[in-house]
Amino acid sequence: MTDVRAKLAEKGLVLPVSSKPLAAYVPAVRTGNIVFTAGQLPMVDGAIAKTGKVGADVTVEEAYELAKICALNALSAVELVAPVDSIVKVVRIVCYVNGAPGFISQPAVANGASELFMHIWGDAGVAARSALGVAELPLNSPVEVELTVEVK
Repeated sequence: MTDVRAKLAEKGLVLPVSSKPLAAYVPAVRTGNIVFTAGQLPMVDGAIAKTGKVGADVTVEEAYELAKICALNALSAVELVAPVDSIVKVVRIVCYVNGAPGFISQPAVANGASELFMHIWGDAGVAARSALGVAELPLNSPVEVELTVEVK
């Protein structure tokens, strides 16, 4: 098993406390050995880290870091239904990017989440992925990440 907190510490990161849902949903659901998370925003200490459209108000580099925060929040959501150290495979990542008109670098933003999971789990952190451009996101978030993992 992977010591997730130790791998995060190598990058100077910590697993945050899961945020409370913003509406009528749960942060994560486990069915058998699969955990699905709700979309996670770049929330830090109960507040969104940055707002705006990527390519206008937010740079790709900033959005990459925000996707990493979303990924951390997704792991924190998993922790509500299964220990993160029980994750054996990252199955799927969906990254929604609130981009300015004409913005086409969604994959570069999604790499913030993908590369974090690859750092933690190596080959088991490489997942199927969708990186989607959207017109708006809740709270004017630049990015939102959903995660599907397999646990022991």
